[in-house]
Amino acid sequence: MNALSSFHPVIRTWFERRFAAPTEAQSLGWPEILRGGDTLIAAPTGSGKTLTAFLASIDSLWRRAEAGELQDAVDVIYVSPLKALSNDIHRNLEAPLEEIRAVAEELGLPQANIRVTVRTGDTPASVRQEMTKRPPHILITTPESLYLVLTAEKSRKILTSVRTVIVDEIHALVRDKRGSHLALTLARLDSICERRPVRIGLSATQRPIEDIAKFLVGTERVKGDGQPDCAIVNLGHQRDIDLAIEVPPTELQAVCSHEQWADIYSRLAELIGEHRTTLIFVNTRRSAERIAHHLAERVGEDKVAAHHG
Repeated sequence: MNALSSFHPVIRTWFERRFAAPTEAQSLGWPEILRGGDTLIAAPTGSGKTLTAFLASIDSLWRRAEAGELQDAVDVIYVSPLKALSNDIHRNLEAPLEEIRAVAEELGLPQANIRVTVRTGDTPASVRQEMTKRPPHILITTPESLYLVLTAEKSRKILTSVRTVIVDEIHALVRDKRGSHLALTLARLDSICERRPVRIGLSATQRPIEDIAKFLVGTERVKGDGQPDCAIVNLGHQRDIDLAIEVPPTELQAVCSHEQWADIYSRLAELIGEHRTTLIFVNTRRSAERIAHHLAERVGEDKVAAHHG
């Protein structure tokens, strides 16, 4: 069966227009998530884990909106150990949601106003107050901020409706007291919710993966044989890498000549032209700015940016 066959036509159409095909993490992860149990997806970076979790949640929200059952209540909590990553996910969610709404309009189908809010230590007080008055459907936060939301009486009330908790980069939390703190917070969340939220964990490949799953589900969900009551999608391998070493056509010297640098810039420009996105790593800030300047002359000012720090 096609991995997308269970999704709403609007969601499925959007995905098929944006991507050639589901990744392995998505093909194996979606059936497990849609069954409604706790799920851990372990896969290398860039395998589409985050979209795997989010798209299943968006599909559920969209269907309930279409049925007139979507309330002003928090349905999904996404927990990231990195504050900067939380903001990045917010940007990466807003654009797909806008595109999905456009697809619905094109197909003549009802739209769903799915709202997303980021809550971290940097969130302005006005946004925090608005969140308690009109809760988002998807709350993006950090372990520490989730603890604060859960502790304050006003904000705690908006979490009783949560159905799904997504814990990203879970392998980074298991190893220290931040993980212990989050485990306690998730147990507290269970106790106030109308029903225990389903937990979805997203992890880099780890060994033994069962230990990560036990952390995700909590001690009460470990079976008599010591195994976690959790579906595990373990793509325990590295991504295929096309690795090559290239050198300028002229003989190498102790110091690279202007002609050799010109050859390097030209070859980089060729590679940029052959790919959608190209990352070039250098040793110093000065090198980054110089190379960006020369590449901009070859491929266009609007296509090159230097970052250092």
